[in-house]
Amino acid sequence: MATHSQIPENALPETIEADEKERNDSVHTAVEWVNEALNTMLRDLDPTDQCQADKILGEYFANKIEEKKEIEKEEEEAAKVTRGPPSSHSTSTPKQKKGGKSGKKVSVEVNPSPPAEPAEPVLRGSLAIGGTSLAIAKAGATVSHVPLYLHTALLKHNQESPKEMTLPLPMVTVLNCEKNSPTKLKLVKEVILIPPVELSLQQGIERVLDIQKEITRMLESPGKRPGSQADSRKGKAQKAPPPPLKRISHLGCLTIGYDSLEQLLLQLQRACNNIGLELGTDMYLAINCAAHELMDYGKGKYQILTGTFKSPDEMVAMYVEMINKFPFIIALIDPLRKEDREQWSSICCALGSKCYLIAEEAATQISKLKTDQDINIATCSGVVLKYINQTKVSDLIELTGILDGQRRVTILGSPDRESSDESLVDLAVGLGARFLKLGGLSRGERVAKYNRLLAVEEELAANGALREAKLEFVDFAEESQPGQLRNVLPAPQQA
Repeated sequence: MATHSQIPENALPETIEADEKERNDSVHTAVEWVNEALNTMLRDLDPTDQCQADKILGEYFANKIEEKKEIEKEEEEAAKVTRGPPSSHSTSTPKQKKGGKSGKKVSVEVNPSPPAEPAEPVLRGSLAIGGTSLAIAKAGATVSHVPLYLHTALLKHNQESPKEMTLPLPMVTVLNCEKNSPTKLKLVKEVILIPPVELSLQQGIERVLDIQKEITRMLESPGKRPGSQADSRKGKAQKAPPPPLKRISHLGCLTIGYDSLEQLLLQLQRACNNIGLELGTDMYLAINCAAHELMDYGKGKYQILTGTFKSPDEMVAMYVEMINKFPFIIALIDPLRKEDREQWSSICCALGSKCYLIAEEAATQISKLKTDQDINIATCSGVVLKYINQTKVSDLIELTGILDGQRRVTILGSPDRESSDESLVDLAVGLGARFLKLGGLSRGERVAKYNRLLAVEEELAANGALREAKLEFVDFAEESQPGQLRNVLPAPQQA
């Protein structure tokens, strides 16, 4: 099981150390749960009965949550006794002292941005629940003599074997843009390539590799790095050299900064043109904005460039202009915070028929996503689901079923700190996910999954069970009329 935490790459050593300690404690607790209580509770259970196993796991976890609440309540009561009654004294606040500056207060209160929802606490040991559920699914596949992806599909479709299966399209990260770098662009966290559906996975991966090699060549070549052309025109190339090519990110791709979105996209276009490819025909782009990392809560606005801020409504207008100008961008991941529900609805109505508007950060806690038969997040085209913590296989089956019914796409994604286990690929294939977001084509834990996806493609093709994928956008503006789907992507040109 991958860790739940998301520690920035430039985090302080003490932060990394504290996170590592928390991770170790969680693993040790999870091992205790498995070796003791779960080992006894699950003994003699039929491993093909995933629902029963996950029900037992869910009840066990709920009891652990209650135990933790009781302990916290007792500790709080004990602390009150130790502290004694709180002292009452009044102090004037800075706002009271600065009462004359009422104009600024009014401007903030006119349209305040909703505060960030507090992060859900992660119960130590929760990895045992997700890990055990997945182990049972693997055991069920083994005793049924079928691969895990087919076993997952049978579980989702009530043991009805599908005649054909569609591979999820890979979302391959080629650039990781550091938001804390000296460069100005903050709006983009990941630049992701999506091959056309008409290509085989093998062909698509090879095409991505060719583009990645060309980008690397351009970045390593003097005068070709971001910012160099503009600087050279001003005669400043020697005085202010562009930042050097950075390391391979934890996402398995190059890490580098840019000064503007246009600079980034034009360089990608140039890299494709250099090898005879065209963005929007031979390859498509997705942009992970990770907007929750952009919000300046003092201003109530997003910082898209150094010193440049936009309100949520202005962000929507900016994205509309961006997609109209660069139609080869067919997906935006987290273009807004999950709290900006009104703006999510606006951007989906404006752009839903042209690209996917995908929620990732809002879906971190899978156990909190479902309410009755609905998904408790803002309007969106699709959701990135990650198999972490207390997530169970049954949870993914239920959630993807709801998303299918609501015409939202499912994306299975790797957590930041991924393991080398390949099960995520089988789950994505079996659940019928539209995309698989695995990061870049470097680092063993990510390459292993791409290799597994290639192996599944070969197996399905050999059995005559491989069905071609489709990319269809939902026209939210006409959602009152069911079935409003558009496939707007043209067939690729053969290079």
